[in-house]
Amino acid sequence: MKALFRASRIGRVILRYRLDDLLQDTPVERWLRLAKPFVPRASAEIAALSRGARLRLALQELGPIFVKFGQILSTRRDLVPVDVAEELTLLQDRVLPFDGQAAQRIVEQALGQPIGSAFARFDTTPLASASIAQVHAATLADGREVVVKVLRPDIEKQIDADIALLKSMAALVERTHPRADKIRPREVVAEIEATLAAELDLQREGANASVLRRFWQHSDDLYVPEVIWSHTAERALTLERVYGIPSDDIARLDAAGIDRKALAAKGVRVFYTQVFRDNFFHADAHAGNIWVDSDPARRFNPRFIALDFGIMGQLSQEDQYYLAENFMAIFNKDYRRIAELHVEAGWMPGDVRIDELEAAARSVCEPYFTRPLSQISLAEVLLKLFRVAQRYQLTLQPQLILLQKTLLNIEGVGRQLDPQLDIWAVARPVLERILLERYSPRRAVAELRKRLPEIMTHAPDMPRLVHAWLKQQVEGRHLVEVRSADLKALDLSLLRLQRRVVTAIAGSGLLVVAAVLYGLHPDGWYLGTVPVWSWVCGLAGGAALLSAWLRR
Repeated sequence: MKALFRASRIGRVILRYRLDDLLQDTPVERWLRLAKPFVPRASAEIAALSRGARLRLALQELGPIFVKFGQILSTRRDLVPVDVAEELTLLQDRVLPFDGQAAQRIVEQALGQPIGSAFARFDTTPLASASIAQVHAATLADGREVVVKVLRPDIEKQIDADIALLKSMAALVERTHPRADKIRPREVVAEIEATLAAELDLQREGANASVLRRFWQHSDDLYVPEVIWSHTAERALTLERVYGIPSDDIARLDAAGIDRKALAAKGVRVFYTQVFRDNFFHADAHAGNIWVDSDPARRFNPRFIALDFGIMGQLSQEDQYYLAENFMAIFNKDYRRIAELHVEAGWMPGDVRIDELEAAARSVCEPYFTRPLSQISLAEVLLKLFRVAQRYQLTLQPQLILLQKTLLNIEGVGRQLDPQLDIWAVARPVLERILLERYSPRRAVAELRKRLPEIMTHAPDMPRLVHAWLKQQVEGRHLVEVRSADLKALDLSLLRLQRRVVTAIAGSGLLVVAAVLYGLHPDGWYLGTVPVWSWVCGLAGGAALLSAWLRR
């Protein structure tokens, strides 16, 4: 009954804001048409607004969970029209605060001690209030100023109820909508559920902040507040209190004498470093969560302050590599390479014609290169590439959409600070340097040394496995098992594949021999200690693996 009441209220709000046109050709539209006579007509002011603005206002009226739903939906630009997504990015978590005494009780329960024992002072008037939690100022017993983030009372029950309703609506859309396979409503709701579940665990957010702080511990570019673990639990997070200027408050930044051009370039460098060096990036980087240090001593060398670590992004090693290579191909206007990378990454079926995909990439990128570099947005280029690739059955991963949305935010902050910011000129050297470091021989040796115990463990089995594999090849008993529907479509040359596999196995075997010798002689790789032929094995093995990789 409660769910039915909630659904009827949602229907009334949809009609009041004239959003039924977004639900055309669905059973929901027919039900709304029946209810229309019983709902007051939209005012002329609302009727004059764009559909995106009307949706934003409706979500705000429906409550904090639907505000969060809109924020997450704004990141899915592969599913939501551009005008609607742009409007949804304006949703803010400015909601009415809950009672400060209730917040105090939640903190006491979470920490297992009275508020007077945990803090010398706890301000019951919140500093800020959002859809999931609100923030209170406090002071520790040693005099340190902190802020305490507290989950809303019964927020889990409210989220569970709304998610259950969204799942029911998604199931209905999936059964009846003609474009359900493109919209993928169940996947969208699952993504929202996972994001909200992560934000409900403040201890997890504290861990995110702690990791990010460790990466930028001694940096002049980004400061991350310290987590006070002794005063942190699942429903209460205590952080060092910081002071700064919101990155979109241009008047205050100018009044403080901060070099905005240097700050804008630094923001782009910080983002690319987070993504490609650390593989751990702040994925909710709007101006409210990115401040500028207000210390007067830093006005000529300004640094950012990061806040709110509920949503962090990571990529797989493969996605990270292919994304970096895509950026470099865009920088170099190498459209053939862009097309090849999309197929190699597995984002697209292997039977796509590379020349057609190359032409599509050229049609997206070339118009941008006629503009001044200060007007080119990498996020826009990436988004349009993804949209064009969708026509060729692009399988887009949610983490890439999250990255693209974050890149859009970072570029927006950068251009607001410095309208003439040349993002390409700033990003390219950072990316080149990180790629050189990440894929350098020194890094490869370090990775090999880290995996040495694992290699030594499996080394005794290698000769037997190689012998068994070669015997299968000679006797014609080798079986290639294809499990993915996408892989079945790949037109691979079996002969070239076998040559690459044999080369790779031979190279691995030679490296194993070298590793075993290293284990037998741990005092060093010197000619006087290890026989000369072991060097030959190591070098030959590395060359074989490199050859197999280059011919992939």
